[in-house]
Amino acid sequence: MASPAQDDLFGDLPPPPSLEPVFPSASAKPSHQPLAARMRPRRLADVVGQEHLLRPGSLLPRLVAQNRFGSLLFYGPPGCGKTSIAEAIAHETRSRFVRVNAVMSNVAELREILAAARRRPEAATILFIDELHRFNKSQQDLLLPDVEEGTVRLIGATTHNPGFYVNPPLLSRSHLFRLEPLVPAAIAGVLAAALIDVERGLGSRGVTAEPKLLADLAVLCDGDLRRALNALEVIVHGLPENAPITTADLEVFARERRIRYDADEDEHHDTISAFIKSCRGGDPDAAMYWLAKMLAGGEDPRFIARRLVILASEDVGLADPNALSLTVAAHHACDFIGLPEAELTLAHATLYIATAPKSNSATIALGEAHAALKSAPVQTVPAALRAKGGQANKRMGHGRDYDYSHDFVENVSGQDYLEQPLILYTPKTVGAEAGIAERLARWRAVKVKVRTKPA
Repeated sequence: MASPAQDDLFGDLPPPPSLEPVFPSASAKPSHQPLAARMRPRRLADVVGQEHLLRPGSLLPRLVAQNRFGSLLFYGPPGCGKTSIAEAIAHETRSRFVRVNAVMSNVAELREILAAARRRPEAATILFIDELHRFNKSQQDLLLPDVEEGTVRLIGATTHNPGFYVNPPLLSRSHLFRLEPLVPAAIAGVLAAALIDVERGLGSRGVTAEPKLLADLAVLCDGDLRRALNALEVIVHGLPENAPITTADLEVFARERRIRYDADEDEHHDTISAFIKSCRGGDPDAAMYWLAKMLAGGEDPRFIARRLVILASEDVGLADPNALSLTVAAHHACDFIGLPEAELTLAHATLYIATAPKSNSATIALGEAHAALKSAPVQTVPAALRAKGGQANKRMGHGRDYDYSHDFVENVSGQDYLEQPLILYTPKTVGAEAGIAERLARWRAVKVKVRTKPA
């Protein structure tokens, strides 16, 4: 007999005898499940958003329609539809669906699931592993033989970059699909449907909401449909039946809203990347926005300050030599001031770096020097430049022919400081570095005069 959870997933289609429950508790009534679980789409075509993956004729729908897909990896932020797509695939292919959460599972459970799949080769088994990145290497390796043989078809869901968290052998045996946060319009459409759906949604409560209000709620949920549905359910159950949702009700949720920001994970790396590129690109407004997001998400202010110190040399450089001093001072200030006042220090340094003239000439010059060391024999230090301390060095003539720069016009002797002269540094003509470019050009002319002067 089908469980309520099965009826919820497959609607009026009778499930095959081999199908296992999708939800953990087969005895739970659908009305007791969270709204986000009750509103899961029953078919792939009902999934909202992710048009880049699910539009007609795309790879994933074609594979599912022909039931010829292998193992799949869904990578994306929370609430973007990874689990919903997996369940819809199981429904459409009439597959036996076994769901595992990597946080709570272990090797013994995995062995049991895989052994059961081997005993029933006639039943197509989809093994859905939520939070796959939580499995360690040995747990992931345990899946390989059965994935390779097709005993199970793995669908893994992860919020972490699979390139860092999924073993290469398992990654190479799977189709990788990246899901994006849902756009507010798609979320608002689902919220409107949930309000009037009597069977699975909140329609029995009779609560209403203006489209603008649902659109505002969708914006507050940062592309996370699960979060939006959970928020709607809390708001609706906090109101009398047949009452309208007001702006004041939404403001309560907005005050408790938390920025999605994960420490040392994808959101962390993506946001600091956007911050760095905004500073580098001279956009102070974008730089301040990403700074505020990191601070609201609980980022360590010292981490942000360190990135600003790096930017001062990597991207501002000699175009504004004061940038390094200022950012180092900002880093020290963050240490002894602490939050929340250190936010002002970071804002000061961020605006300075974002609006400063930019030069990556130091970065390029260092790269050219490393390349020169790798591409040719390492040059020996010319005898004139070697240390002359000690009797042995003096007898060998070290330093004997060194020309003391301060004895010459503009302190330029014209002497070569490499046996094979190289041009590694090319100054940019922006900010303070424009003066350096002019000075080096003048020094080159002085060197030519010194070298061509009769002895």
